[in-house]
Amino acid sequence: MSREQRPNPRLNEDLLFNVAPGGPPRYSRLSNRPVQYLTVVDRHGQVIGYAWANDEDDAAGWVVRKAGGDEAFNEGSVWAIKLHDAKARAIVPSAALAEMIQESDPTKSSHVVPGSLTEAPNVEAVRRLANPE
Repeated sequence: MSREQRPNPRLNEDLLFNVAPGGPPRYSRLSNRPVQYLTVVDRHGQVIGYAWANDEDDAAGWVVRKAGGDEAFNEGSVWAIKLHDAKARAIVPSAALAEMIQESDPTKSSHVVPGSLTEAPNVEAVRRLANPE
């Protein structure tokens, strides 16, 4: 006699995901308005990514340059954390960029390119700059 194994009924149930309120404050990652952005390079002068901001949408973010590889990704986390910390202190996005410029140190593993504060028509333009297809 053969015994047919039945699948566990719990494996057929739909998973329910409930959004939990709270968590750390974050800038919005979306803005269709003009944004300011900074170019960030590694110690060899290679672009690793861009920090961008828009005050009207309370939006800011970090865009890593994928061509920079793992080093760009790892170094970029420092700049993303700077944005998270600025939001936690209730600093407007453009002031967060200003802090990044002021605190940038060329002797560190990555830094803001002096004079690189520029405007783009929107976040997508910065993303295309970082990762042209």
